Amino acid sequence: MWSMSYERITRAVALSGAALMLTATACQSGEEPSSARPSETPTPGAGWEFTTHPNLTPPLVDVSQTRAPATEAPARPADEDLFMVAPKGEESPMTALMIADSEGDPVWVHPVEGNSYNFRTQEYNGEQVLTWWRGDNSTQGHGKGEFVIMNNSYEVITTVTTTGTARADFHEITITDDGTALLASYPTVGGQDLTEFDGPKDGYVLDGVIQEVDIATGEVLFEWSALDHVDLSETENSMEDRDEQDGSEEKPFDFFHINSVTEDGDSLLVSARNTHAIYRIDRETGELDWTLGGNASDFKMTGDSYFAWQHDAQRQEDGTITLFDNQSSPPIGDQSRGLRLDVDTENMTASVVTEYLPPDGRLAASQGNLQVRDNGNVVIGWGAEPFYSEYTAEGELLYDAKLSGGDNYRAYRLPWEGDPTRPPRLEVEDRMAYVSWNGATEVASWRFLGGPDAEDATEVATVPREGFETTMPVPDQPYVAAEALDADGNVLDTVSVQTDSDS
Repeated sequence: MWSMSYERITRAVALSGAALMLTATACQSGEEPSSARPSETPTPGAGWEFTTHPNLTPPLVDVSQTRAPATEAPARPADEDLFMVAPKGEESPMTALMIADSEGDPVWVHPVEGNSYNFRTQEYNGEQVLTWWRGDNSTQGHGKGEFVIMNNSYEVITTVTTTGTARADFHEITITDDGTALLASYPTVGGQDLTEFDGPKDGYVLDGVIQEVDIATGEVLFEWSALDHVDLSETENSMEDRDEQDGSEEKPFDFFHINSVTEDGDSLLVSARNTHAIYRIDRETGELDWTLGGNASDFKMTGDSYFAWQHDAQRQEDGTITLFDNQSSPPIGDQSRGLRLDVDTENMTASVVTEYLPPDGRLAASQGNLQVRDNGNVVIGWGAEPFYSEYTAEGELLYDAKLSGGDNYRAYRLPWEGDPTRPPRLEVEDRMAYVSWNGATEVASWRFLGGPDAEDATEVATVPREGFETTMPVPDQPYVAAEALDADGNVLDTVSVQTDSDS
């Protein structure tokens, strides 16, 4: 466990005196500094430690399995595509947004207050952006807040939320090609007969409301309410199993629970966790085209196609529908899975095309997603279980990673080019230089300089960037600098410090 990440952790922790002497000797002989492994295996819940960013302590990532697919997929994107997660929870050493490389090393870490959800890249006005939710999620299972949209310089350009209903829930933001956002909210609605659920006759429920909002103006272009189109009897939720729900205004019954809203041609595809169903909604009329799964399914669920407490329903280019099948909570199956379904709208049957099974039988009580990459590979975020994985399209496991603590709503692997406006950071302690540039994706190497001043500084060494923070022994000189170099050797930025040296 932890082997691949921890072999490189010395880029993030102070070296022992012995390791420092060995590294300095290597530098003087013209060799690249060697990596020393920590003397003890870090415990679960351990976070990174950076000299240049002592406030950043994201969870370590254990990459326990990597292997190439047996057959190379066509049009495979660069291996530099990055993973995007938002670790949170009491066991996480830090609540943050984190972009990480395939070896589990952070590329960008952004601390947040409270929990954040749905962190990923999307396209807005022809530009690549980062999106995520922030707000109040003190009520279990949903939130009220807004989505943040940030450019590739990590500057917030706008926010978007719902209007005329509860503020936007954290489960979904899908940005469309028209510059709109598909959002969900959970308003409390009274006057509902909940006696069949052992609740009050005049009780309260959480409705599921979908809005399509123009991001630039905030105008609501489309609105849909689950209460208007789905009968309460379709719920699989039970107040008996939920201490936080009794049908009162303070603890309304969550009968529907929207957790994804995406486009499906001219319609919308909506996943409702608490009905175990996926709905296709006519975008013009709001009427249901059909219901897939649950106790009111329009389709015969053949074979092992039945899903429960699912998340993240998506229509794929080949016509199949993918989703993350939690199978919990409460548990119905033995393990969660990624699922690709063939949905035959002529014969009204659904069947399994591919299952994406975990290597260890993990069962996610909440959250989770399934992303199909451009090369056909499938990335799964395991939600309440602190893992993310990658598979071939056929279901062969290629990659499995585990956060050292906490959980994560969704995980993605996507291309991203970060060009931060904030400069690099450099610290020098005991003749050891530590340099980092939070969020910069184009840095291939660092050139270290030292001397009496900037004018007379000479090169000490040029070393490849490895991990978030790169270290290098430097001469005992008053001036030390580090130049960030791209793959062609161009200087992207320079950072320098004045040391306490009397040389």
